[in-house]
Amino acid sequence: MSPESLARAVARDRRPAPAAERDARRFVNAWVEAEALDGRRVEAFVLILRTRGCYWADQKGCSMCGYARDTLGRSATAAELAEQMDRALARYRGEPYVKIYTSGSFLDDREVDPASREAIVRGFSGRARRLLFETLPEFATEGSVSPLARAFGGELEVALGLESTDPVVLARYVHKNAPPSEYLAAADRLRGLGVRAKAYLLLKPPYLAEVEAIDDVVRSVAEAAPHFDALSVNPVHIQGGTVVEWLFRRGRYRPPWLWSLVEVLRRAAPTRGAARLVSFPTAGGLARGPHNCGACDVRVLAAIEAASLDQRFEALDDLGCGCRTAWDAACRLEPLGVEA
Repeated sequence: MSPESLARAVARDRRPAPAAERDARRFVNAWVEAEALDGRRVEAFVLILRTRGCYWADQKGCSMCGYARDTLGRSATAAELAEQMDRALARYRGEPYVKIYTSGSFLDDREVDPASREAIVRGFSGRARRLLFETLPEFATEGSVSPLARAFGGELEVALGLESTDPVVLARYVHKNAPPSEYLAAADRLRGLGVRAKAYLLLKPPYLAEVEAIDDVVRSVAEAAPHFDALSVNPVHIQGGTVVEWLFRRGRYRPPWLWSLVEVLRRAAPTRGAARLVSFPTAGGLARGPHNCGACDVRVLAAIEAASLDQRFEALDDLGCGCRTAWDAACRLEPLGVEA
């Protein structure tokens, strides 16, 4: 099966049936995690709202993204979104950093209508200092962003899933709907509006060898840094109903080594300019997430988090484990089609 036909076949099975009203009144999840704000460690409140999700997931979708399974299968009404927010605010404890996700684009009217968007950000006004949400680049316009900046009153941060600055990687392997140039242009627009721009960069899309994946992110950091205030390196983890999972189940994909992430951060840090460079891996240390041998995973993940929060990457130079030899062999042999 070709990568193109595989992507479309997976997309057909990914979207859930339309949800009942009782399910639409509950958000997907909420938690508190470590973050940094103005150079200090803080707690961040993370909220995933239940909406129709990303429109691109219906057409083709990104090769690693299974978030469509957490969606409503239809658009949420204003009343449903309002009740989700009421429940979320009951959990909120004044964390200064708030992150809101919709398994798609917060600025897409099909996911969150404009009036609901303003009500959502206003709910955190005067309580949070920075509020982040994610969107595709075509929705990042002055007309969609400026009302939210006024409603919130604090610092807005808009995240864009750039993934790679290589147009071939982005189109053929990640299956994005827009070229890198559109993401960079959107970031420039956002910063022109006085809004922070954050890029997500993907470590090891399918069909890239480990060394190729490392080089792709290192190059992407250098090329994207002038356009963004923050760059987040996201190692692939295996989500259900994705091209990556299809390959993983057939022994044709391994999530990236944590040593690869360490290498990316060490090599990319000097080229980040004024942008923050961070990584907070999902499913780190698990078989379906970025992992090493198991014995060193917790220690390496802790060092990656500390470096991300403090922007001190020198400590990553001192990490070691016997499995680094296996990683090095995998990097050398994988392009030859040989298992280490």
